[in-house]
Amino acid sequence: MKGPVLVTGGAGFIGSNLAADLAARGERVIVFDNLSRRGTRANLEWLRAECGSRIEFIRGDCRDARLLRRVVSRARTIVHLAAQVAVTTSVIDPRSDFEANALGSFNLLEAARLCGHSPVILFTSTNKVYGGMEDLRVRELRSRYRFAGATRGVGEDRPLDFYSPYGCSKGAADQYVRDYARIYNLPTVVFRMSCIYGPRQMGNEDQGWVAHFLISAVKGRPLTIYGNGKQVRDVLYVGDLIRAFRAAIRRIAVVRGGVYNIGGGPRNTLSLLELIGILRERYGYRVDPSRAAWRPGDQPIYVSDIRAAKRDLGWEPAVTRDEGIDTLHHWVLAHRELF
Repeated sequence: MKGPVLVTGGAGFIGSNLAADLAARGERVIVFDNLSRRGTRANLEWLRAECGSRIEFIRGDCRDARLLRRVVSRARTIVHLAAQVAVTTSVIDPRSDFEANALGSFNLLEAARLCGHSPVILFTSTNKVYGGMEDLRVRELRSRYRFAGATRGVGEDRPLDFYSPYGCSKGAADQYVRDYARIYNLPTVVFRMSCIYGPRQMGNEDQGWVAHFLISAVKGRPLTIYGNGKQVRDVLYVGDLIRAFRAAIRRIAVVRGGVYNIGGGPRNTLSLLELIGILRERYGYRVDPSRAAWRPGDQPIYVSDIRAAKRDLGWEPAVTRDEGIDTLHHWVLAHRELF
């Protein structure tokens, strides 16, 4: 089937970058978004200016099953990014979190199952499906945690352990997407993602911590570190994630039904304290964060084992941690008015 690519959550951080990339490659893109998040209207204006008629915008919500069926019926490929994205918000309002993430994803899968042409579906899951990983031994160093044993990171064979309402809602969707490939033969792929960062990210305390720290430093706003600041994540530049999306679409005959951990991997790890150091030493900002208690389900360390993605997708990160942070810093400086 020839048809557009549907990007749910297409006016968000990842969605707008992906939509612009696809449009630049000649694709027609349906941007489906309810515009509830800060920055989505600015991203949509940018998309329209950059991409013109190659972008079609539909304002809608994945909880609206009837509307979603009409939109999905036109798409040959779907990248499902629409979600409630913050653990803290899910703890405060678990029902809305469930409806957005679990029910919204189920609605999309049913729309795809019933549309008659089996569109490709890429779903962005999260490392939170692995829970706190309390059984893994870690070492506490001066500015970070490190796995105590030799490891290339967390692999896809790690047992699932949904932690927090957010972990439960995204985990339920993760398993539904996987199972619709097995039961209904839909060509789906699940990406369990680590921390994605880059231009057009309106980071805040609840989500997008790399951008949040940079924006706060540039704007001279107070910062709070939850826990001791030694928490480590592997960070992935958004352009590299988009390359992974394209690889999965191109190789769907090989990867359909698959689950892949997607992140910066062991070469692109970063702790909160290390980012504070970069802000001070590389860019010269006076950053003196306050401290607060650990957040529920916050893993001391998470690093993606990305060998399966390299094997099956022919993919690995191309942008280093420092290159990506520099790019994001330049973008924040050039777009201060957005914050």
